[in-house]
Amino acid sequence: MEKQSLNKVGIFGGSFNPLHLGHINSVISVAEKMSLEKVFVIPAYQNPNKDPVDGPSANERLKMAEIGFQPYLDFVEVVDVEIQRKGNSYTIDTLNMYAEHFNAEELHLIIGADAFYGFDRWKDYQEILKKCNLVVTSRPGMQLPFSQKDLPKGIQDFVAAFDRNYIELTTGRHIEFIRIEDVDASATDIRKKLRNGLRVEKFLSFEVENFIKENELYKPLDSRISDFRAFTMKVAESLWQKSCIGLRAFDLTDIEAPSEYTIICSGTSSKHVSSMANLLIQEIKNEYGVLPVGLEGLREGRWVLLDYGSLIIHVFYDYVRQEYGLENLWKEGKEIDLTKLKDK
Repeated sequence: MEKQSLNKVGIFGGSFNPLHLGHINSVISVAEKMSLEKVFVIPAYQNPNKDPVDGPSANERLKMAEIGFQPYLDFVEVVDVEIQRKGNSYTIDTLNMYAEHFNAEELHLIIGADAFYGFDRWKDYQEILKKCNLVVTSRPGMQLPFSQKDLPKGIQDFVAAFDRNYIELTTGRHIEFIRIEDVDASATDIRKKLRNGLRVEKFLSFEVENFIKENELYKPLDSRISDFRAFTMKVAESLWQKSCIGLRAFDLTDIEAPSEYTIICSGTSSKHVSSMANLLIQEIKNEYGVLPVGLEGLREGRWVLLDYGSLIIHVFYDYVRQEYGLENLWKEGKEIDLTKLKDK
């Protein structure tokens, strides 16, 4: 990167899986409201806070970002530094690079409120608070903090002064909160719509949607899993062999539900739950060549959700399962008889 003479610079990173109008709107809104001269948009190679899911390659996500921000090249530059670096994409590593070219007061890291509330779990977040200012944008369904006690615990000790939309930090930097009109959809929801052939034009720019369709980036998993009932039985058998407890499976094809089939089971500890889920993911990848399209809770091991489109798998730490009573949601579905499986 060449030395640049700019007074206010934004840095906006993310997986962009896919790049949607919420991403574009955030960059435009922050640039306008804060008079940023340049925003560097930086697709991650692998977000360390997210588990890998089935979808486009890093270079395809980069291309989506380049296409989506094409109309805004007068103040936006899409940069492939994290994709070239490979491995887990840590914000601190990228900031260290930009710190060689810009002073800390010039740098503004743009993140959504959803990411902000987990900010104190980021690698070297204390150093990030020294190297740049934070700009936190509102997200649909999420409140921005009202007081210091609403901030992530790791940030609270850095607060020198708190105003409604502005925080002075003891590091000499600041945090600014900006309310924007945003697209009420998550990337997870958009991926699911794309795989199910649903309309997405209000979430994606025409050019990005066209690129996705031309390259078949979010094909339904049934292109690789032809029989989801047989797949459900295969998964149930695999979980049974991993010493799960309370294994149940349901056929939901006759009721309105997010999937056609679902499996629920428990582990005896959070470690057991994470281990079962990890092994299952690897087995399915090896046999069918797919990763889940959605994955939640793998690190915590309390409630792991594996979304394979027409099959959703819930693996609980058993005492957490009792709290939710999830099986009651499917009482109108047909329970699949697993007796023969358990007798093996």
